[in-house]
Amino acid sequence: MTQHTYLDHGVSILHARLQSSGAQSSTAVPATSHPFLTISRESCAGATTIGQHLVPLLNEKMNEDGRSWMFLDKDLLTHALTKHHLPERLAEYLPEDRIPEIKALIGELVGLHPPLWELERRVSDAILQFASLGCVIFAGRAAHLITRSSPGGFHLRLVASMEARIKRLRELQNCSRQTAENILHDTDHARRRYVQINFEREIDDPHTYDMVLNTDHIEPATAAHLVLRAMQDRLKAPVAFDQLV
Repeated sequence: MTQHTYLDHGVSILHARLQSSGAQSSTAVPATSHPFLTISRESCAGATTIGQHLVPLLNEKMNEDGRSWMFLDKDLLTHALTKHHLPERLAEYLPEDRIPEIKALIGELVGLHPPLWELERRVSDAILQFASLGCVIFAGRAAHLITRSSPGGFHLRLVASMEARIKRLRELQNCSRQTAENILHDTDHARRRYVQINFEREIDDPHTYDMVLNTDHIEPATAAHLVLRAMQDRLKAPVAFDQLV
């Protein structure tokens, strides 16, 4: 599980919300609309940092009936597996940043897990259920495509130049420039391939997002405010525009 306390708190909130709502898994579009946000990102474009800034802003400006917003990225996969009574170790067969066909095939043949397509379907089903409950920020896993027919969604794409991302990754991992560049190229390629294979779409197609934001020269706090303003306009939240200043 995550080492971030705020994510652990969000996971606890989500569990309580699912239990109290009595919601059932379904791929159908929910009858009621609750706001949620999906973030698609280039590696090291700032999704986690911006997400951390967005949670308190959304709690203040787009709070629904006292419910707290939560930011879910890697935890989402674990919850999807747990929800369907599957062991968390299966998460290694469903990474977003690579396609382990051979390993997955071996797992299927020896009965370690259901077919890979079935696991992906269960993850998608969980994303749809969480979106129907609202007040959730999804990062990755093509959530913008899975939830494209669900009302209440705002879909964000974060990008940054290779130079900016290399600098950020080197600061995070204390690695060489070449190592950072290789990691970024590999991760970007794998995420693009994941979307192409599973959804037959291009991950960087701007038409699949409500907003594309270049984070090269924008501070995370500023970016979070920009996203909040756009969400309120897009989703027609009943908050005065001048209240954000």
